[in-house]
Amino acid sequence: MVNALDERVPARKVFGLAVPALGVLAAEPLYVLVDTAVVGHLGALPLAGLALGGVLLSLVSTQLTFLSYGTTARTARLHGAGRRAEAVEEGVQATWLALAVGFVILGLGQLLAEPVARAMSGDEAITAEAVSWLRIALCGTPMILVTMAGNGWMRGVQDAVRPLRYVLAGNGLSAVLCPVLVYPVGMGLEGSAVANVVAQTVSGALFLGALARERARLRPHPSVMWAQLKLGRDLVLRSLGFQACFLSAATVAARTSTEAVGAHQVVLQLWTFLSLVLDSVAIAAQSLVGAALGAGSGRKARGVAAQITLYGLILGCALCVVFAALSQVLPHAFTSDPGVLGEMPGAWWFFVALQPVAGVVFALDGVLLGAGDAAFLRNATLASAILGFLPLIWASLGFGWGLVGIWSGLSLFMLLRLVFVLVRWRSGSWAVEGAVRV
Repeated sequence: MVNALDERVPARKVFGLAVPALGVLAAEPLYVLVDTAVVGHLGALPLAGLALGGVLLSLVSTQLTFLSYGTTARTARLHGAGRRAEAVEEGVQATWLALAVGFVILGLGQLLAEPVARAMSGDEAITAEAVSWLRIALCGTPMILVTMAGNGWMRGVQDAVRPLRYVLAGNGLSAVLCPVLVYPVGMGLEGSAVANVVAQTVSGALFLGALARERARLRPHPSVMWAQLKLGRDLVLRSLGFQACFLSAATVAARTSTEAVGAHQVVLQLWTFLSLVLDSVAIAAQSLVGAALGAGSGRKARGVAAQITLYGLILGCALCVVFAALSQVLPHAFTSDPGVLGEMPGAWWFFVALQPVAGVVFALDGVLLGAGDAAFLRNATLASAILGFLPLIWASLGFGWGLVGIWSGLSLFMLLRLVFVLVRWRSGSWAVEGAVRV
């Protein structure tokens, strides 16, 4: 059980890590929101193509989160135990993994982009738009993964400022480049993909430079990479649960109508953006919980967990109020298509109401990830997907419930996850002490 006497850390320390992490987490989805707004004014068809292409590209980052979150968990424990050099070397090995996996995905993606997009969309026009965007955007895959690994080891050693600079450099440049390529240059949807590749290349190169300046041993160590992959196995399976849900949702939306998939894209990107905003305090939890457990202080780890849970709830409630107030204004920033705007309310109010729930869920996800409790998170996510999200999504297709059915499924998914993580947090069994979780 959580003890009222558990140690806490100063709020300044939590937010000293959380605020820069917010910039890092928000930069990519904020860029995607800019991208969505730029492409949205091309019309419903390019927006639908971006929706499907973006979901497929997101498989890269969401399916391979162990390169970021798993690396943070391992490096934070070593850093807390006073073994910083070993912590940085974890980042080196994660970067080697990132490059190897990234080039494999790039090659396979070029071959599979068309058949996968066609299977999802059921519409040749949407398929053509999605494939055109995706084949270009996939060229940034190796550097997407290098950036994830870089964020992971830097968070673990409690360096939150440099990742913010690196990610903002890439995404800031591309946010300016995207509308220029799409409109004055005349590249249309493909211009947005080129800008995406520029962002990932610039950010990834900066993280590679940071590792070089650490003077760490750069030689690959298969034993360390294998240990990372063992932790990654559970996180990959967890990510598969997310992907089964969100790919199913995109597929059902695409088979509902072009306008429905466009509206789903806008609200989903807002959901992704706010999810990462809520996750910013959880990033601080990953670093602080891992360091406390590495230093042998389970009591301090439990105290941090209680703080992060409270902060997540407060932030989620604030976002709920803000986006309820913006319901009549904000959708028009992303599209002027009347059909897409007409579909938007079917998802919007679910998105708004879920923010307080998401605040607690994402905060406790961060706590458990920092503790390396990946097996539990895997089981909780898969159970929530199988019992909640997936049945309602496919029932929505069969019964014609549209976006209301899809977002009802997401709501049940989040509520089930809330129950699982609250029970686990209250048990305290996640707080295993030591430089390496066994």
